[in-house]
Amino acid sequence: MGNPIESRVLELAAKTGLDEVTLKLAICLFSSFPFNAILKRLPDGNLTLKCWYIVGVSAFYLFGVLNIFTGFRTLFLSTMFTYVISRFYRSRFMPYLNFVVVMAHLAINHLGVQFLSTPDPSSLDITGAQMVLVMKLTAFAWSYHDGVDRKDSELSDYQRARAIKKHPSLLSFLAYAFFYPSLFTGPSFDFADFESWLNCEVFRDLPDARKPKRRWTTKDSNLRRQIPKCGRLVLWRVVQGIFWITLSTLLPNYISREYMETPAYAQKSFLYKIHYLVLLSFTFRLKYYAAWTMSEASCILCGLGYNGYDPKTKQIRWDRVRNINIWKFETASNTHGSLEAWNMNTNKWLKNYVYLRVAKPGSKPGFRSTLFTFLTSAFWHGTRPGYYLSFATGALYQSCGKIFRRNLRPLFLNADGEPLPSKILYDIICFYVTKLSFGYLVQPFVLLDLPLSWACWRSVHFYIHLGILVTFLIFKGPFSRPVIKFFKSKQPAAVAQKKQKDELEDAGPLGEIAKAKRLYEQREAKTEMQLGISGADFDEFDFGEAKREFAEFFESYEKWRADKGLEIEEHNLQRAFQNFKQELSSGQPRRMSFSVYDPRPAKKEE
Repeated sequence: MGNPIESRVLELAAKTGLDEVTLKLAICLFSSFPFNAILKRLPDGNLTLKCWYIVGVSAFYLFGVLNIFTGFRTLFLSTMFTYVISRFYRSRFMPYLNFVVVMAHLAINHLGVQFLSTPDPSSLDITGAQMVLVMKLTAFAWSYHDGVDRKDSELSDYQRARAIKKHPSLLSFLAYAFFYPSLFTGPSFDFADFESWLNCEVFRDLPDARKPKRRWTTKDSNLRRQIPKCGRLVLWRVVQGIFWITLSTLLPNYISREYMETPAYAQKSFLYKIHYLVLLSFTFRLKYYAAWTMSEASCILCGLGYNGYDPKTKQIRWDRVRNINIWKFETASNTHGSLEAWNMNTNKWLKNYVYLRVAKPGSKPGFRSTLFTFLTSAFWHGTRPGYYLSFATGALYQSCGKIFRRNLRPLFLNADGEPLPSKILYDIICFYVTKLSFGYLVQPFVLLDLPLSWACWRSVHFYIHLGILVTFLIFKGPFSRPVIKFFKSKQPAAVAQKKQKDELEDAGPLGEIAKAKRLYEQREAKTEMQLGISGADFDEFDFGEAKREFAEFFESYEKWRADKGLEIEEHNLQRAFQNFKQELSSGQPRRMSFSVYDPRPAKKEE
């Protein structure tokens, strides 16, 4: 029996000229708004009804609109693995094992899409939705581990605010994993945020005057509905989303990748080509602008985007799940600012659930954290060569950005850090160079194929890589000392600092204290990580530290084995399996929502 919804979608696609997948995703995005209008009006206290509603709408999208049963199976397998292992496996290795399995599942699907399957323009690639789900599932496992197996004193403020004390019901977990406004495009968010929104705890700081009145009479008619009005904001975001969708449809008719393969493009000048890459990269970004703006607006409408009320300004913040700051990205004058404004929730996930988690407890993140974060980000995006070309080049961008910021930017600031009138020239040049750089950087990320990416960069003579090479030769090469000394001598702040340093050194012990303070501050400087990309500062890289970290890792592994770690984990797995069988056979948890589970009385591994 055919799918009647899909047949109507095919008819509409034929009439509008849109491809089937784009039309299906557009239907899911736009229909989420009327669905949310109903969701936000369901009884606040009936959590089961709200969860069933969320799961039902997601099922309508997956089976009705998109007709992807195999895609659902992929998402469901990862979801159930995380739910079961976090519920029954009582071990400090639980979040690590969960991370490895769901990431491996994603990597297998990435490889399958790359090597085994034939591209089907009428079928949605489920790996996009799986990437969003992986962020949710790994964050949930860590947050549950924080709430059950770790003391509050061991947690950071971020971890403490998102710790999960009780294992949720299966129904609420499925509603979290398959939350329809962000199912296919994101944004990702923590389970603590979802649970706080679901039970309306997130709105506790909102005064009653800002809560809308109910339009029907119930036994709780004396109470106001919790989710505040946000119609104008949502409408404005929808207008923006439609604008980006329109541009993404029209601009490829004039600026396209296919044109780069024509003889006409090959005959164009170098200046034309490098600026064409900038415009082409802008057309690539439009689909992300459209999808993320619309999904964020949908999350705002149902209340999940609520992020607090400021009693001083009497304004509501709606940026809890914001994933892109388009204005900041487009106007950024450096790599750091651009990456910070792009895919913001992925940046948070990589920082809080990879970068900081890999570090040894009680110590600062080092080489091991940087390496694993980079590899995680690369494998999370996919296995195509183009991703690695872009990420490796992005690391070089970060290093060059630090070099320019350290040596050139201070030339346009006075001694107290205030900008000089000439700094506007520096900002304009940096903005222009950043646009050219990102136009060059993102091409392999979109082309994916190694020969195509190489041909694209070769068409502009690898000019950005040559610029990076020249930068490193000047500021990191054999003659870097006199060059850096020259720039320092022209920096007002450096001149004033040197004068102050000379005065302090004449002060005896006080000078030694100031020197020690300066060295300590330099050591405490944190490594910036956006999308898993850190600077390739080889002169600052300590091979001894990297070797020491790996030695400590293997030493701790051998100690763990000597303490019968394998036997303990085998026992933990056996106990998890027995608890799982016992719960299934007890009869009570066979209803759709396993009862809320609190494992804390269970014996914890030593």
